[in-house]
Amino acid sequence: MITKRYSLFELNRLVRESIECEMPDEYWVEAELSECRESRGHCYMELIQKDEQTATPIAKASAKCWANKWLTIRPYFERTTGQPLHAGMKVLLQVYPQFHEAYGFSWIVNDIDPTYTIGDMARKRQEIIKKLKDEGVFDLQKELQLPLFCQHIAVISSQTAAGYGDFCNQLADNPYGFKFETQLFPAIMQGEGVEQSIIDALERIYNSDFDCVVIIRGGGATSDMSGFDTLALAENVANFPLPIITGIGHDRDESILDMVSHTRVKTPTAAAALLIDHLKVVLDTLIDSQNRITQYVQQKLSIVNYQLSTVQEAIPRLFSVVKTRQETKIDLFAQRMLTSVDRRLVSEQHRLELIDEKLKALDPTLLLKRGYSITIHNGRAVKDATTLQPGDEIETRLAKGTVKSIIKSV
Repeated sequence: MITKRYSLFELNRLVRESIECEMPDEYWVEAELSECRESRGHCYMELIQKDEQTATPIAKASAKCWANKWLTIRPYFERTTGQPLHAGMKVLLQVYPQFHEAYGFSWIVNDIDPTYTIGDMARKRQEIIKKLKDEGVFDLQKELQLPLFCQHIAVISSQTAAGYGDFCNQLADNPYGFKFETQLFPAIMQGEGVEQSIIDALERIYNSDFDCVVIIRGGGATSDMSGFDTLALAENVANFPLPIITGIGHDRDESILDMVSHTRVKTPTAAAALLIDHLKVVLDTLIDSQNRITQYVQQKLSIVNYQLSTVQEAIPRLFSVVKTRQETKIDLFAQRMLTSVDRRLVSEQHRLELIDEKLKALDPTLLLKRGYSITIHNGRAVKDATTLQPGDEIETRLAKGTVKSIIKSV
């Protein structure tokens, strides 16, 4: 049998009174923010604790920081940590419990210790840096070189950022008249969308024909740098095939993105100055090389002209010596030729006389005078009677006259 009944309000009031009685103190609690938003000057947070091994949530709670406290806590926290409260951040909160009959339970935040968050942020940064170094990509950008004529620039920035305009104006108004071509790839440069927005811009640039990439952020709050301290963005930048110049922070703010980039400068105008100075160094080097080449050529021409002048003066003398030597050689050669020709003529004359004697001895007319005759058939001397046929006409040549005959038999 039911002895006592409570209305919901009565039961909730009992819970409130129990909490106020049993937990009157303030407590420092470590937690991770899963959500953080402002409304009407108040800050509303969702707290979470995850299992260290599985990352599974094992505790959740709501927390509130009323405007009268938040107006003091927020600027101090952001000034100290360099970042605003955001989802994923580890915090150390000073809280007390509050249960309201109509709105339920929540922790009321009286203070936030920024040094705890700084320590956690530093730990995360070191973990990311260690991973990048273990992967061997931390210094990859440093190994790239800006092209000599680095004038086609891909710019990642917010289209409305004052820093983007300053960057373009600085390039356009350079004192040397250098011509630069820039193309903007718009991206979110503050808030939670920074990481993916810049990665998307890099993907659009990847297959394009640029000399380098410039990531600039002029005009953003220095307290909103967390988007540049992520592993995914750092890996994309570190592995990018073009040199990346960053101008997103100030003197005391160096993000992981700055660390892995090719060159980090303070501001967008400093990035423009870097590109201008780089081109000026190239121009000065070319002018210096041109002067050195001109000087070298002039020295060589002077030496060659001197050598030619010396040779020119020596040519008449050398020619006279050579001419005398050649004339002497020609005279000796002519004398030798005449002697050789005379000897050859005598030798050939003697040989001709011997041939003439032999020819005279073989002269057929001499044989005819001795009583011999020659029989001719068809213009050839007959040496074999079997070559003749009855009826052939032959001619017999004698010392005096010829006789023609007809063959009757052979």
